[in-house]
Amino acid sequence: MSKMRLRKGDRVYIISGKDKGKEGNILRRDVSKDMIVVENVNMVTKSMRPTQKNPQGGLVKMESPVNASKAMLVCPSCGKPTRVGRAFLDNGKKVRLCKKCGEVIDKA
Repeated sequence: MSKMRLRKGDRVYIISGKDKGKEGNILRRDVSKDMIVVENVNMVTKSMRPTQKNPQGGLVKMESPVNASKAMLVCPSCGKPTRVGRAFLDNGKKVRLCKKCGEVIDKA
């Protein structure tokens, strides 16, 4: 298991699988399983039983987790899928860097 360099809310680009080429924001992540849930990626149809919240029940389309290795972070400044680097600022704070343009991804 590798270190997960993606966070909730990051915009990612899918690099392999049936949804290759799609972009979306990360909704949830599971660090122990190295999985992320990306909006409108890996959509599945799930049968839901009627509940008080959803009295109708029926078929519901929802996102399913994908492996984090299938996603690349999209740099907010250059807008390209990139690998993620790490660096320390002068004040000692650790930040993520874009490997393509060198810009800081995290806001200090």
